Amino acid sequence: MKIAMIIVSSLLALAAVASASGKLRKSPQVIGTLTRVGVKESQMPLLALLEIAGGAGLLVGFAVKDVGRLAAAGLVLYFAGAVAAHLRVKDSVALFAPAAFLLALSVAALVVQVGR
Repeated sequence: MKIAMIIVSSLLALAAVASASGKLRKSPQVIGTLTRVGVKESQMPLLALLEIAGGAGLLVGFAVKDVGRLAAAGLVLYFAGAVAAHLRVKDSVALFAPAAFLLALSVAALVVQVGR
């Protein structure tokens, strides 16, 4: 179970930081998507910070179990909010698939973090 936790948590940490990078670099595609779902440009740095904190928390969680569990739970909530935002504006599945995938990965990370 520990190997699964390391793999899933590492993948999620990498994905969260990559997602945050798009927000911080103000990628036109990311800005367009977030604007469409109702996120103000001034809120994007905070969202990026939350993703980076979640990713870092997962990595710290390799040594401190509770930190990893809390980080995984936080990312579940974060990506659930992202999926909800896409659903609220009736985006197609193709548009919210990345957020849904990250939500599923977050749930998997939480499961393996709690199960270790």
